[in-house]
Amino acid sequence: MLRLSEINEDNWLEVRRLTVSEDQKGFMDSALGIIARGYVYRAFRAKVYAIAEDDNVIGAALIKDLDDEPACYDLQQFMIDARFQGRGYGTAALRLILSELEKERKYPCAEVCVKKDDRAALRVYEKVGFVDTGYVDEDAPDCLNLMYFFDRKDEHGSI
Repeated sequence: MLRLSEINEDNWLEVRRLTVSEDQKGFMDSALGIIARGYVYRAFRAKVYAIAEDDNVIGAALIKDLDDEPACYDLQQFMIDARFQGRGYGTAALRLILSELEKERKYPCAEVCVKKDDRAALRVYEKVGFVDTGYVDEDAPDCLNLMYFFDRKDEHGSI
C-alpha cells in the first residue's frame, strides 16, 4: 500500500539513495538536495515526504507554503526512483499528496513549475488534474506553471 511519511532519522538514508534516470537528472534536484531544500525552506512550513510502497521507499516530495499571490501549496520537487517508474506510482503518489493537502486545506490550490521538455512529468501532472496557468516566470522561462484546484474534481468525483 502506498503511503507518505515525513523524512526522519529512520528513513532519510533510504531517501538519500533515490535517483532518477540520467535523462531526468536535468529536470530536478538529487534526493539529498530535496532533503536540504526542506531544511532551507522550513520557515515556509516545508515538508519533505518519503513515498513508500509497503517497506520500499520509492520516491520523495517537497511541499512548502507559498503565501505570495496566488497563495497555494508549492510542490517544489517530486520524484519516483528510476527502478519504480512506469508502474503508476507517480500518478498514485501525486494523488495521495494532493489528498493530504486537501484535508489540511490551508490553500485552495497547489502549484508546480515543470520544465517544458519534461514530457513524462507533464503527463503525470495533467493526468491528475493540473492545468497550465499561462504564467511565465521570467526567472524560469523554460518552465510551465501548472495549478491544481481542490474544488475541481475529475469526472469520477475524485482527485
